[in-house]
Amino acid sequence: METTAATTVEQLSMIETVAQFFDQGGVFMYIILAVLAIGLGIAIERFIYLEAAKGQNKKMWKRLYPLVAKGDFRVAMNDAQQSKTAIGKILSYGLATAQTTARRDSDVELAMEEGLMEAIPRLEKRTQYLATFANIATLLGLLGTILGLIKAFTAVSDIDPAQKASMLSESISIAMNTTAFGLIAAIPLLLLYTWLQARTTEVVDSLEMASVKFINLIRQAQSKARAAQQ
Repeated sequence: METTAATTVEQLSMIETVAQFFDQGGVFMYIILAVLAIGLGIAIERFIYLEAAKGQNKKMWKRLYPLVAKGDFRVAMNDAQQSKTAIGKILSYGLATAQTTARRDSDVELAMEEGLMEAIPRLEKRTQYLATFANIATLLGLLGTILGLIKAFTAVSDIDPAQKASMLSESISIAMNTTAFGLIAAIPLLLLYTWLQARTTEVVDSLEMASVKFINLIRQAQSKARAAQQ
């Protein structure tokens, strides 16, 4: 019971310290908190989207690969066109071109590059905002500190010189709260930005690898078709 009571007191003390930290920092603390909350929301949404896209692309590739390998391009194209995945769109471009042009290798590759260029912006969407929000949080922290220092120096200009040093020291300490919180918000946002960029690169690389494999399958299917005609 004593341990539980001590833990409760510590938690209440921590909450009180955080509340005081925010209250002393002024309105900029809440603005920075809003920036951090928006950034975390974007990071969570992007993580969910990238993980879902990665899983759906793998599932669609496993479905289309055997069809393309057998040369059943029409069925594969129908499945790809009905899919909303990035890999489905890319392969549907390639399959449509493979069935309508004589210069298949180069034209199929260009068509799939076009599909890839359409897919990449969706994968990178909003991720760059995290770096922007990190910079905004840092700048807001600095701005809050500067305004706090201006207010502090203005307040101590007309008081007793004996009290001026202690009051100024206390005011500067409070003004620095916004800079500290700005950095506390900016660091995780930058880390999340770097991490999500790496995850996005993995998905894009997998799409490029699938495109190369697809083109190789097209070439193999064409070689088999020419060999069968001979």
